Formats: sequence, structure tokens, C-alpha cells
Amino acid sequence: MPDVHPPKFSTFDVPGHVNIDNKGIVRAVDEYRVTSFGLYMSRAIVQRPTAHWIESWLLPDLGLCVSDWWWNPGHERDQDFYLDVCTIERGGGRWTLTDHYLDIVVRSGRDSTVIDVDEFVSAVATGVMPPATAEAALHTTYAAVAGLAAHGHDLDAWLAGLGISLSWRPRE
Repeated sequence: MPDVHPPKFSTFDVPGHVNIDNKGIVRAVDEYRVTSFGLYMSRAIVQRPTAHWIESWLLPDLGLCVSDWWWNPGHERDQDFYLDVCTIERGGGRWTLTDHYLDIVVRSGRDSTVIDVDEFVSAVATGVMPPATAEAALHTTYAAVAGLAAHGHDLDAWLAGLGISLSWRPRE
């Protein structure tokens, strides 16, 4: 079993135009957009040799954060979207994401793979993640994978059926 870490928290401070990670590192956000179904964030990635930009959609009703990473040359990954299973709470202009360890890698039109199951199991086994939270995370994961599979692993098609339309920054 891997070493277990406490759940990761991220804060999305819309009025402050910053994103604060679980280590307290504050990062400037290029764009925030609040919609009826969630929050869009677009920002540069600094001090990471593998990627230079990230776009994320926080979807509280689905318990998901959908991210599109912009990889640096030579570091591309065979994925189109990365979904974090999480809880998202909103208080005023601040949104807080609590990660629930499970992630889903979407390869459009091909497959959707659940990853980090080992971290999830360790968190539950050691009591870091309460059973009720773990059960909810599993339901969220199953619902997302089933929805993606039913739509040919097309994220946009699945979300459109739920009345959600994500828009992304044009690639340079």
C-alpha cells in the first residue's frame, strides 16, 4: 500500500484571481468564469517541467473537476481529460475542492480509466477517508464511468445529456 496523505484541498478565489493549492502556494489565475453548473479556471503552470497550462471546470453537482492539461513537448500524455473525484463547496467568491483520491483518465472515443485506486484504498483503510465519504466517491466514480461509456467515452456528449456545455481556451 502506498503512503497515505491527507486529502488534498484547493481553493479557487474568484475575486482574488488566485488558486491556492494544498501546500498554500498561491498561483495567479488568467481567467475564472462562473456558470450555472460550475466554475472554469485557466492558468499557467510554473515550475513543472512537464506542463505549461491547465484549464479546469469544477462541477459541484457531479462531484468532479475536469481538467485539460497543456503538456510541454516531449511530455505529452495519452489522455484528453483528467477528472478528479471530489467534493466542491462554494462560499461567496471562494470555491473549495477536496480531492477524494480517485481519478478518471478520459481518452476520447477510446476509453475511460479509473486510476489511483491504491491511494483511495489506503486512505479508507487508515481512516483518513471516512466510510461515508468513500462510498459517495465510489458512486460518483461509477456514475461518471458509466455515463462516459454510454456516450462512447465522449466527455462533451455525456455532459450535454446533463445540460452541461464546457468551453475551452483555443490552443496556441
